Amino acid sequence: QVQLVESGGGLVQAGGSLRLSCAASEWTFNNYHMGWFRQAPGKEREFVAAFGWTTYYADSVKGRFTISRDSAKRTVHLQMNSLKPEDTAVYYCAADASGASIQVNPRYWGPGTQVTVSS
Repeated sequence: QVQLVESGGGLVQAGGSLRLSCAASEWTFNNYHMGWFRQAPGKEREFVAAFGWTTYYADSVKGRFTISRDSAKRTVHLQMNSLKPEDTAVYYCAADASGASIQVNPRYWGPGTQVTVSS
């Protein structure tokens, strides 16, 4: 069973930084593509960043967010810099066996972590 656990959310002022983490089992980390989505209040869930066949980023976060992997800790990080109020959302870690599906409709999801950016 694929289990994903996010951490690192919180409240930050505009222009600040946060780092999200997603911990997975060794099997999941080594065999699935992993990434991040977010859902703001009243909006649909949207893609943020992922490791698929290559590294993908949404246009809205390019140059500000960086996705990375820590193999020793079986963790995927999302470093978020220059945060804006419009980045406020619940951020979800996701995993899928397909490198194509990970940025479109991944099969597995974590419970999410809240990120709030104040102006």
